[in-house]
Amino acid sequence: MSHTLHRRGNEENLKEDFIVFAMSAKGINDKNSKDKLQHFLRIMHRHHPVNMGDMKTGNLFSAGAENIIANVQDTSIVHAVFTSKEEVAKVIKEVKEADLGISVIVSGIMTDVHQICGQVGIKPHTVEHSLGIMGKLSRLPEDELLQITTMCGHGMVSSRLARKMLLEVKRGRLQVEEAAQKLAYPCVCGVFNPARAAKILSQLVDLWCLDEF
Repeated sequence: MSHTLHRRGNEENLKEDFIVFAMSAKGINDKNSKDKLQHFLRIMHRHHPVNMGDMKTGNLFSAGAENIIANVQDTSIVHAVFTSKEEVAKVIKEVKEADLGISVIVSGIMTDVHQICGQVGIKPHTVEHSLGIMGKLSRLPEDELLQITTMCGHGMVSSRLARKMLLEVKRGRLQVEEAAQKLAYPCVCGVFNPARAAKILSQLVDLWCLDEF
């Protein structure tokens, strides 16, 4: 199961949210897979992702691209985030041509991902869906904040931090892009989409009454 599977949102704002990541299989092809994973990350980096990372090292904002690539291990799971379907198609085409022999996963709107696969001449091996959140839903933050916090699949971006960033933007202490990067920082593996977060923050600052925060 992918930790990028449960991103909340609507079709419009999820259309600019694609995560491409790769990993080896323990005991099958993990031995000496470091070079392949580094090659994968270099392909990602050439296409200017809005975030990237390896949970063993950090993300684009906490560790930097060169450090991430240099410290890849055989057991790493490496990620990159894009906002354009066209750019993802270029990325997948290049990964296909590289024939690295490692598993590659693309998260995004299903119809868009299928179009990308058809465009580059590949057929998805497996398709996963999220069934949503079950349980005592009244304990969850507002859905708008969940659109931000669920971009970190390991739950490292809290709703309290999202509220704080909203307030900082409202008071003019931060630009939305700065606030989005601060939200991206604790998502260690680098799957948080700061470009999408900035758009959501901009909308919430205009729509929400923040006096109570």
